[in-house]
Amino acid sequence: MKGQDQLELSIPIEDASRRGELYGSSDCNLRLIRSAFDVRISARDSIVHLSGEAEAVQRAAFVIHELQKALRTRPDLSDELVHDFIEQSQHQNSQSLRSRTIEVFLASATIIPKGDGQQGYVNSIFSNDLTFCTGPAGTGKTFLAVAAAVSLLRKQKVKRIVLVRPAVEAGEKLGYLPGDLQAKVNPYLRPLFDAMNDMMSYDQLRRFMQNDVIEVVPLAFMRGRTLNKAAIILDEAQNATVSQMLMFLTRLGQRSRMIVTGDESQSDLGDKEPSGFVDAMQRLAKVPGIGMVRLSQIDIVRHPLVQKVVEAYGRDRA
Repeated sequence: MKGQDQLELSIPIEDASRRGELYGSSDCNLRLIRSAFDVRISARDSIVHLSGEAEAVQRAAFVIHELQKALRTRPDLSDELVHDFIEQSQHQNSQSLRSRTIEVFLASATIIPKGDGQQGYVNSIFSNDLTFCTGPAGTGKTFLAVAAAVSLLRKQKVKRIVLVRPAVEAGEKLGYLPGDLQAKVNPYLRPLFDAMNDMMSYDQLRRFMQNDVIEVVPLAFMRGRTLNKAAIILDEAQNATVSQMLMFLTRLGQRSRMIVTGDESQSDLGDKEPSGFVDAMQRLAKVPGIGMVRLSQIDIVRHPLVQKVVEAYGRDRA
């Protein structure tokens, strides 16, 4: 492997209760993968760690991804199935394998979308200047948006990341909260920071924020700005009004990427206030160059119980 590009990947296990079926008896499935691709592989705390020559690691990651997908509908995995996925990986071209990974600043935190829904979402972000994504809790809307933005920054496709969120969840106005503007908005942007902490070191994140490479802004403070060569994320967009959404969308500048995420069923706006997120997705559905992604319960990647909770509450709404 000397002289080849090296890569490290950490792949979370979708369902920790089925680690035994994924790893195989006495870790036989992991040993098959290690032998087939000559990669280093270890498993700890429901995470599979891969390292070695970049393309070999990507092929091994492809196999693990397919095995996890197979376990959603199978009681166990046979040796024949593992060999089938190993063979399938050999027919994947290098470009296809690379397109499945999102490279961030931490080498150990390269992100791999889970399932066709998440992969389609990431593809839309990298293919369109503006992408809308709606879906229930746990589908990776925010996490993948941040990962894509960090990847664009790492590759110098953008010069800055701007994180935006409406500050209405607690029913409070920013002016009544203690501290300066940064202290006021931090609680609302905590999910975005949590995602970013998985993709770069704390010191690096702090430097980026001090130098305005990463900026956090309440939606109300976006008026009058034009953002060029930036990755701009509006999270929890279902809490934006129609006028706020129009204001936000018109901030898009040259060579920028804009990602708008939300859950149509979780608006905290008043009963008589229409959601700007829902309105925009309806108005712009057929506009070329705008990606529209709808994730569903099958894309949920949090604790397995989250999917059951979403389904139960979904029945009530229906």
